[in-house]
Formats: sequence, C-alpha cells, structure tokens
Amino acid sequence: MPTETVYGLAADARNDMAVARIFAAKGRPRFNPLIVHLADAETAQRYVVWSDMAQKLADAFWPGPLTLVLPLKPDAGLSPLVTAGLPSLAVRVPAHPLARSLLQRFGGPVAAPSANPSGRISPTKARHVLDGLSGKIEAVLNGGACPVGVESTIVGLTAEPTLLRPGGVAGEQIEAVLGQPLASPAQGAPISAPGQLNSHYAPGAKVRLNVTAPRDGEILLGFGAVDCALNLSATGDLTEAAANLFGHLHALDALDPDGIAISPIPDTGLGRAINDRLRRAAAPR
Repeated sequence: MPTETVYGLAADARNDMAVARIFAAKGRPRFNPLIVHLADAETAQRYVVWSDMAQKLADAFWPGPLTLVLPLKPDAGLSPLVTAGLPSLAVRVPAHPLARSLLQRFGGPVAAPSANPSGRISPTKARHVLDGLSGKIEAVLNGGACPVGVESTIVGLTAEPTLLRPGGVAGEQIEAVLGQPLASPAQGAPISAPGQLNSHYAPGAKVRLNVTAPRDGEILLGFGAVDCALNLSATGDLTEAAANLFGHLHALDALDPDGIAISPIPDTGLGRAINDRLRRAAAPR
C-alpha cells in the first residue's frame, strides 16, 4: 500500500501467518520490529499505553510521517512477530488518502514495513515494489509516487523522548512541540525500532558520500548546482531532495554503474533523514 513516505508491505498485525509472510517476502530478520499503521490515534490507544506526550505529538503530526514507540498493552492481541518480542510497539497514522481509506475500511492494525527486499532501496513507486517483490505478494495498490519519499521519523516514548530514526518530520519540529530536546539512543543499545540496522536502504552498486569529484566509473547523484547524472534538488531544497532520494537511487542503480557518488547534503532538518539513509546505504554489507 502507498503511504506518504514509502510503499508498505501490509498485513493484519493480529495474524501470525500474515505477519510471517511479510518477513518471508522481504527476507527480513525476525529481530527487527515492524510499525503498525492505524486509522487514527483513538485506534492506536487500543494497543499501546498512551501518554500526554504521545497526545501532544499525535495532535501536531498525525496523520503524517511520525511513528511513536510506546509500551505495548498486555492484552493488545498482536502477533509477537510484530514487536520482535519487545515490550513496546511502534504505531503510526499515515496521511496518504489510499492508506487512510484502506485502514478505515479494514478497521484494525496493519503491520507495514517498506515493500522491498530487506536492506535494499525503499520503494516510492508501485513499479519499485514489483521490481523487488513480484511473485511474493498478491497485489499493489498504485497510489502514484510517495510525496515525502523517506520513511517516518521514529520517536521512542517508553522513557525520555528519544529520536530512534530521523525521517519525514524534522527533529527540530518535534522538539518545539515537546518543549525539550530529543535524546539519542545509547551507544550499542539493542534494536528497538525499524531502520536501525547499520546496512540498510542499499542499492546494488557501492555508495560513496560527500563527493565533489566522482571517480572513473562512478555516477554522481547531485544536490545543488552541480554537474551530475541526476539531481536530488538543483535548488538545494531538502524537501524536494527527500522526495527524490529513493527514486533517483533506483534509477541510477538500474544503469549498473561501478559506484554511485553522492554530493554533500546539509545535515539539518530533513537533511538529517536523508543523510541517515545514505550512511546506511554506504555501510559495509
């Protein structure tokens, strides 16, 4: 199903077999938890222990590209595969009209990680989904290109508010709503949310970051006023760059280059989410 961030591989979060098929189709490790998508905040409260802080963030950013990790209710009734055995659950209310219609008609919790083989480039078009998962899934709801283009921001609220993954909502916006800074995960902390694996979002070609002069055989993914094969945003607009990121990586990888070189991206606002994805794409595999 399309969301405003990327396409998600959707299954009933209460059905063990359906959730297991997500992991099988993606080749996803079982220790990596899933995000549960819901029609509204009221439905989310059936499955997690709600808080005033969660309400503030839901009021400000839902529906939208923000995921909250909250304590799992003991009677939630979800497949334990969804949480990877953790006592917490990641929940989100997406904004894409097709996703909202599906969730409202279904009326229950939908687990939906990105609809791509695990560790590879996330899909922002229906064609990307079919390129990676054809024959392993039943269908794709074609909602066109995803407008945000990077996954949701994930904030942990099981203790002090913690930025677990930068994404479609800038950390600075969240801090402004909370009136306090977001903590960072402790060094070496176990995985507590999706998107925390060191190697992730990777094309087939090797990725090199902060490049101003590509090497022979490399193809340049640019940002700003540079001579390049494809440009995330010629005007230096981070919102445009985020929307183009995965689609441009798919297009360049299809050319089978020796490597993909990427221009420097400012590490502020949505740039933090873009750089997070690029660092994981460039990590040793």
